[in-house]
Amino acid sequence: MYKYKLSVLEKVGFGSGDMAVNVVISSMMLIITFFYTDIFGIKASDLAMLFIVVRLIDAVTDPLMGIITDKVTTRWGRYRPYLLFIAIPFGISVYLTFSTPDLAYNEKLIYAYATYILVTIMFTAVTIPYISLISVLTDDPQERLSANGYRLFFAKIAAFLVTIIVPTLAASWGEGGVQAGYKYAMGLMGLMGTLLFLFCFFTTKERVEHEVETKPLLKQIKLLAVNDQWGILWLVCITGTVGYVIRGSVGAYYAKYYLGGDASMISAFLATGVTAAILAMVASTWITKRFCKIKLFRYSQITVMVLSALMYLVVGRGDVALAFIFYFLICFVVDLHAPVFWSAIAEAVDYGEYKSKERVAGLAFGGISFAQKFGMGIAGAIVGWLLTFFDYVPNQEQSSMALTGIALMLTIIPGVFHFIMGALMFKYKVTDDYYHNMMGQMPTESSEDVAGEPSHVSHVALK
Repeated sequence: MYKYKLSVLEKVGFGSGDMAVNVVISSMMLIITFFYTDIFGIKASDLAMLFIVVRLIDAVTDPLMGIITDKVTTRWGRYRPYLLFIAIPFGISVYLTFSTPDLAYNEKLIYAYATYILVTIMFTAVTIPYISLISVLTDDPQERLSANGYRLFFAKIAAFLVTIIVPTLAASWGEGGVQAGYKYAMGLMGLMGTLLFLFCFFTTKERVEHEVETKPLLKQIKLLAVNDQWGILWLVCITGTVGYVIRGSVGAYYAKYYLGGDASMISAFLATGVTAAILAMVASTWITKRFCKIKLFRYSQITVMVLSALMYLVVGRGDVALAFIFYFLICFVVDLHAPVFWSAIAEAVDYGEYKSKERVAGLAFGGISFAQKFGMGIAGAIVGWLLTFFDYVPNQEQSSMALTGIALMLTIIPGVFHFIMGALMFKYKVTDDYYHNMMGQMPTESSEDVAGEPSHVSHVALK
């Protein structure tokens, strides 16, 4: 029934693209807040506004990029060219973002705005095409599932490298100090991202034809608005990202100030969370073969709230080992939902076509990407406001109020967002049984799409 199989090399190449993407995602979720306050020297209150402004820009660039990928094709394909031509600007933007110029405070703030906006635009220009690429590599849902397994694994490897290499290299840097250390360490990560995007471009091939989207933008927006299941996932993406980023952003503060650690402990603490997330990818695949993936999604996120509350109540400032154990457990349970979520997005797009008889793919994926980055912006602003509220002062011994705030931001506060995330998924109804029944009722032309005939993007993209 299905024409196209993927080699191991192509799956590795596809996964390398998400590894490149996660050079930025991981740095934004795990270290950029700490970098801006403790290394770069931005006030926490100013940091909150920076994150909000950048996310407003994303409100335009993300949907726009989704529309562009629906409209434009080249001799290299529809999605792969961006991996080729944006790879070098992407790497340079990462290096510039983590560079600290010798300027007055207001000028440094302008520099931070300019470089953070630049890296966000470069990120959008490659991420939107990349997350859509799987839909045109193969028409086989099982091959897509396998390729996405590689993708999620390599994504976590990137996060692991960022948490291990960047704080350690920055702390051990000689002349120029920690500021130069972060600049060159993240420059190395940017170079790695560039090379990985190029590797992804040269090892993948677009095979499944994609029908150019001719629907007016307003009509596409209306179609998405009535797709209630996509809307649930959009809200889930925002709330989950807020919780994830708040916890990730505060991890370095928690290790340094609450646990009293040095750069090595910061690196080890962040790496513990990423290791747990990598193992969660494997566990999720095993569990979902035996248990409903939507139920796993729901209850894993509710469990995060329970574990977060326990960590806050049980772990004291001297309980380093216990803190590492709880942080591992929380990060493991949090990421059990990740493969399910990316599968659910594509299935929600199919659900929208099933209900309305019209398909909106590019804007749907662009909208989810925007939701993710919007959540990152909200989380960054919340962290900035809360650090200000709790009287956090960089690079000195913190007050009991500041330490309590840091502990809350690692545990209870993100836990609440994950609880909301799990509760929202009780409204999501596209289980495996529902989806298979739905696809069995799709019109003949949709079935042809699944088989890879030249019509819409094949179904079950990103599953």
